[in-house]
Amino acid sequence: MPPAAERVPGRWLAAARASRRLVLVVVFVALLLDNMLLTVVVPIVPTFLYATEYEGTNSSAAPAQTETAPLALKAPPFSSMFSYSDTTTVTVLVSISAVELVNGTESSIPPEPTASIPPSPSSCPDGEEFLAKENTRVGLLFASKALVQLMVNPAVGLLTNRIGYHIPMFIGFVTMFLSTVMFAFSGTYTLLLIARALQGIGSSFSSVAGLGMLASVYTDDFERGNAMGIALGGLALGVLIGAPFGSVMYEFVGKSSPFLVLAFLALLDGALQLCTLQPSKISPESTKGTPVLTLLRDPYILIAAGALCFSNMGVAMLEPTLPIWMMQTMCSPKWQLGMAFLPASVSYLIGTNLFGILANKIGRWLCSLIGMAVVGISLLCVPLAKTIYGLIVPNSGLGFAIGMVDSSMMPIMGYLVDLRHTSIYGNVYAIADVAFCMGFAIGPSTGGAIARAIGFPWLMVIIGVINIAYAPLCWYLRNPPAKEEKIAILSQECPMQTKSYTAQKTLRDFPLTDDSDAEAEHVE
Repeated sequence: MPPAAERVPGRWLAAARASRRLVLVVVFVALLLDNMLLTVVVPIVPTFLYATEYEGTNSSAAPAQTETAPLALKAPPFSSMFSYSDTTTVTVLVSISAVELVNGTESSIPPEPTASIPPSPSSCPDGEEFLAKENTRVGLLFASKALVQLMVNPAVGLLTNRIGYHIPMFIGFVTMFLSTVMFAFSGTYTLLLIARALQGIGSSFSSVAGLGMLASVYTDDFERGNAMGIALGGLALGVLIGAPFGSVMYEFVGKSSPFLVLAFLALLDGALQLCTLQPSKISPESTKGTPVLTLLRDPYILIAAGALCFSNMGVAMLEPTLPIWMMQTMCSPKWQLGMAFLPASVSYLIGTNLFGILANKIGRWLCSLIGMAVVGISLLCVPLAKTIYGLIVPNSGLGFAIGMVDSSMMPIMGYLVDLRHTSIYGNVYAIADVAFCMGFAIGPSTGGAIARAIGFPWLMVIIGVINIAYAPLCWYLRNPPAKEEKIAILSQECPMQTKSYTAQKTLRDFPLTDDSDAEAEHVE
């Protein structure tokens, strides 16, 4: 092979590793797979546990009950009883409720057809008590991923500050692949719980490292907002196709099939990471990042994190409780349990991509405020649905509003660090992911218990009112002040123009280097 031909792959790899767009593609695919695995289990787990535990237990007890059935069938339709007071023979008709005696002699009455009780629809599951208890168990299973992710996130944030984003990103891929394979072959609740917790570890590495990597390569606030919107589009697309894909594949192919497809896609993502990133390269940040505790004491970061938490808590409460509520009230088949989330997923995809651009122009704080209010109103309307078609409008509003909040709050987190702290993003996006995970940890675990205790409609009222009440706090993000040190730097005389943060404007990224100081002295 000529030397020039040998250099082509090397040049391509070098160009790929220097491309910001390929970094965006890697993060997009990682978030896509993570959230497909997050939601693909939503329609599968309730029906799988019902089939394996409730129906399995009842089917094992069924033979004992059916053994006496042949004896009953062999019995004659009439049973003769003899009176001890006289010699009259009384004939009892088993198939009718009356006996006719005519002059002490027997008279047979032709049996009348008995009114048959219409059977309940086959799609309506039995075992109301089991389904009520399943709310709590399924909620804990779904929450385990977020609980583990909640504990791992701070450590991942510190790790990215020390060794960079490439290695944690690849660790996330490996862990997610193992979790997906384990889901495919798990047949008990315990194994499903372990697989879900393992997914939380992989998701923590992928989310924190991926979002931090994006914030580091897209330094301009406007470009960063657009990139975050596209990356969150991967999250939205995963949510979009996860639940419907899982329900259809489970109904017509089998439980393992959707997870094996996701495992194959995860391998492709790992190959893409090996080509475009350098997972063996340790690249610590040159500047020490702001400690997590310092960031947690910043009220503006806490407000943004709270908006992420409560807006996502609503859909997190729906995941374990809505399929069971549909099974109880609508007698929905398996495929409808996942399709019910399709309107929310489509509208979330539209919302994240649309407001990734618009939020920068009309004000991210305003988008978040309106979004949280719409989340609350949509949740209040969910229990009013009588069929799956009645869920289209409230679920669409819910997904669109959460897309508004997510695409606005993620760039704000990076902007607040630029404005008020050191521009190192691992810790702040660990906090953002912690907020996201708290919603998905508290939501399913408490939502299942609340739905069991007071009912699904009251659960929606509670979380809907919480979102509406929290929405006005987003007003404080309208014009957050800079720290004193940042203000002093901004007030220095220099020829570069700076822009303060308003509802429509964003702060331009400006380098404070020796070169800029030399240029300022030259102008003087």
